[in-house]
Amino acid sequence: MKMRRSGTQVMFNNLLKAGTIAGVAVLSLTACTNPSTPAGQEGYVYEKPRVFGEGGYQGSMVGPSNFGMSLLRNEVINIDMRPNTYTEAFQILANDDLNIRFDFHAVISIETGSVKTVIEQFGGENWYPRFVRETFRTYVRDIVQKYDSGELKTNREKIAQEVTTRLQKYLSATPFKLANVVVGNINYPAIVANAVEKKLAAQQLLSEKETQKEIARKDAEIRVEEAKGIAQAQKIINATLTPNYLQHEAINAQMKMAESPNHTTVYIPVGNNGVPLVKGTK
Repeated sequence: MKMRRSGTQVMFNNLLKAGTIAGVAVLSLTACTNPSTPAGQEGYVYEKPRVFGEGGYQGSMVGPSNFGMSLLRNEVINIDMRPNTYTEAFQILANDDLNIRFDFHAVISIETGSVKTVIEQFGGENWYPRFVRETFRTYVRDIVQKYDSGELKTNREKIAQEVTTRLQKYLSATPFKLANVVVGNINYPAIVANAVEKKLAAQQLLSEKETQKEIARKDAEIRVEEAKGIAQAQKIINATLTPNYLQHEAINAQMKMAESPNHTTVYIPVGNNGVPLVKGTK
């Protein structure tokens, strides 16, 4: 009985050891991590707190890259460092108390090698809403409210430059680099849009009337010139119709008619300068 008990105990111990080894192997495999960072981003590698060890920041890497296999519980926070466009929609009362809707677009990138600073000082992945958004919106409201609604479109570039200058100064001591600010579509209330359309229609009609007036003036000038031409022609003709010329023309006409084989016309040589009175007969 004693030998049987020892054999059972040995078997139990062996099974326990095998299970322990397998468990350790599985635990080792599952505990290993290999954080990676894609292209255009930088990774902040950190170890989650454990029962033993300090945890925390382990290093940074520029994508595309891997941190490497480790038994530590390493994880990574990736931050996109490339220029990105951040759009803010506004509905602001202009200086003349007209409510205007429009968008502003800010192009911002993050300085290379600054991922640790971004994570630890500026909110990590939420750096824009935490550190930039409200300041950006405040600058836009302050600058836009200085202008009347009708001046916004004509001063679009000036407004964008003012916002850009102020925001660049605000971000100058940070890893965030503002490329530029662009003013998007400016939308006026419907009543203003209708008034603008009516004004444009009136201007178009006025332009058409001016064109018609110009055409009428040109037509009148043409008629005057035509009348001058006719008067000049009549003046020239009247100057050439002398008695001798008329007598000459009459004689030529009589000769042509006399030579015609078919005529029933009688010539009576009476009248001034012998010019005959012509009478047709049936």
